[in-house]
Amino acid sequence: MAKNIRIEVVTPEKEVVSEEAQIVMAPGTLGEFGVLVGHTPFLTTLKTGAIKYTDESGKDRAVFVSGGFAEALPDKVTVLAESAERRKDIDLQRAKQSLERAEKRIGAAGAEDEVDYVRAKAAMERALHRIRLIEDV
Repeated sequence: MAKNIRIEVVTPEKEVVSEEAQIVMAPGTLGEFGVLVGHTPFLTTLKTGAIKYTDESGKDRAVFVSGGFAEALPDKVTVLAESAERRKDIDLQRAKQSLERAEKRIGAAGAEDEVDYVRAKAAMERALHRIRLIEDV
């Protein structure tokens, strides 16, 4: 049996994941990357998206992350995320409501509301990723 790699996903508030995985895939800012046991060490920033991994029993898992950093070592992947939620903890109705609010704010933002527009666009992106993660089961 092949060796596994440890995955840990933490936010400022809590530890979201701490378990063994066969493979870890993450949304790096320069593109998605995968890590297997024995990987060359590196550090990268993350964009909003899903960290997908196969647990030691072979089941596919997913965690939503909103930005942060990932460190890959030969035996461990550590993710320090601004926010993170396991797929099972995402409230689909709440995500859809967030998407609606963000779309309204984007539609209402004028040229002088650039900050509101940028914040609404980021909120919309987070909501869309949460919804896709739930519906892509």
